[in-house]
Amino acid sequence: MVNNSPESKKAMGKQIKLPLTNAIRISSKNIRIRLGRSIITIGGIFLGIAFLMSVLTSSTINNVLFTQGTEEIRLSIAKISQNVKERQIWIVVLSLLVCVVGVTNAMLMSVTERYREIGTMKCLGALDRFIVELFLLESSFQGLVGSSLGAVAGMTAVVMVSLAKYGGIVFSLFPLLVILKYLIFCTSLGIFLSIIGAIYPAYTAAKMVPADAMRATI
Repeated sequence: MVNNSPESKKAMGKQIKLPLTNAIRISSKNIRIRLGRSIITIGGIFLGIAFLMSVLTSSTINNVLFTQGTEEIRLSIAKISQNVKERQIWIVVLSLLVCVVGVTNAMLMSVTERYREIGTMKCLGALDRFIVELFLLESSFQGLVGSSLGAVAGMTAVVMVSLAKYGGIVFSLFPLLVILKYLIFCTSLGIFLSIIGAIYPAYTAAKMVPADAMRATI
């Protein structure tokens, strides 16, 4: 009979070395194996963060141009109504929620496909914490790639549109420090949302019974 007492689990944890580097290596390998799904997940994060960054960048540039630009530019910016800004906020919130749901769905599918792999690791002594680390790291990597690319793409798109609309004055008044802060914020937010979306799948995988996982036919 298998001894599942806390003392037994503690002893097993001391005997088997599973450093964070192992979790990083396995997570990276799983992303490469399921590259197609990873690209789709990254794409969802990319779009949500790109839209958020575009809204923040547009608002920042417009505020600077409105306070320091010419009268013609001020009149053009003044035409943007408060209702449009409010709609943008709602769209951003909804797009970020879709990102979280997409990450959760992708991670749940990954758990389903890896029943035997997870069961084998647990039978060999992998602790629940290690299983959780695998999925959180995998989602973090996807969040980092998607959010960083999305933030840069969103900023670039708005800058190009502003240049076409207002000319070179955008460069002379460009709020670089504020935009950099938004880039860091959007990238961090994308990673955070990816981790939030992976918490439930990671918990499900960690609580999986090894014997049931090994018997799975999926």
